Amino acid sequence: MRKILLTLLLSFPLFAGFFPSSVHTSIQSVNGKTSTLNKAFPINGMTGVVIHNYGKGLNAITSRISQISSNGETQLLSVGVIQHEELPTINTAVQRGDKVIGGYLYHNVLLLAPDADTYARVTKSYHKKWIHPDLFALYIAGEGEGRASKENLANFAKKYQIGLVYIVDRDSERLVDPISGKTIAKKARVGSTSKGMFPFYMRFGELETGWFGGTETGEYYQAMGTL
Repeated sequence: MRKILLTLLLSFPLFAGFFPSSVHTSIQSVNGKTSTLNKAFPINGMTGVVIHNYGKGLNAITSRISQISSNGETQLLSVGVIQHEELPTINTAVQRGDKVIGGYLYHNVLLLAPDADTYARVTKSYHKKWIHPDLFALYIAGEGEGRASKENLANFAKKYQIGLVYIVDRDSERLVDPISGKTIAKKARVGSTSKGMFPFYMRFGELETGWFGGTETGEYYQAMGTL
């Protein structure tokens, strides 16, 4: 078991301080819904935003992309860049020479932990803008759901401008890009907790979901394993 875990951990590049740094690059070429970067992101699964220059000092984020190959090949993501009813939809296609920021908003991190002690330990270890899981709990309750899923994590991240989700598993800690749904960093867990608060640590006694209330039950680590 230890050998398997070590292999998994070594399959991810070693980033200074665990968190990957943002990458500033540009589009080298475009082929339909794929494009190639002049400088590749450090790991596949990282997402970024494409910035187009319209001239006269006007720049705008036009698209989201996710790296799918270590040579810098990326795929256009069919998700809105900014969710706001009052803002117009931008339909500018990705073009050669467009600027790219990989790891956009990676300093905004949602932490899903099993208990208050683990939450405090992680947030004190890294200088990030931590998004408290209470906000995510209220969001999924409002959606009539009682647990985290890849879909509601992605929707929550787009709405609240979150770049990464830090997930504490039973034996490891990992960073997930909620837009691509890919794990981009992983390391052995510090400390241990046999049980965790379901669906994750938050400051509510229980999570009521749907218009008519009700609660969902489950096991924290099992739930985290689906993300």
